[in-house]
Amino acid sequence: QVQLVESGGGLVQAGGSLRLSCAASRRTVSMFGMGWFRQAPGKEREFVAAISWNVDITYYGDSVKGRFTISRENAKNTVYLQMNSLKPEDTAVYYCAVRKRPTQTRRQEDFDYWGQGTQVTVSS
Repeated sequence: QVQLVESGGGLVQAGGSLRLSCAASRRTVSMFGMGWFRQAPGKEREFVAAISWNVDITYYGDSVKGRFTISRENAKNTVYLQMNSLKPEDTAVYYCAVRKRPTQTRRQEDFDYWGQGTQVTVSS
């Protein structure tokens, strides 16, 4: 079992920045990477970004490309999501999860061990 703990959410004005963190309790060989998803009220969960643990591969959802940056710190089993130029439509609960496939997947079913989520609210 792997536990994920997200932190860093909060309230920010439009145009501002936040950095989310996701710390994993341990890393196993079946954990190919990590991802961030978000879910706004009344909407489906949406892919945001993902990163591989052992190769420099990152990929993003279209709505955040160019504004968000995902990174990792292997020694701490921690993944970060730097969010810049935030918009009110970025308001959501943000979740991190373990990617259990070696491919650049965006499907929720290819991720496991979801964190509890952290609220991000962007005011206009």
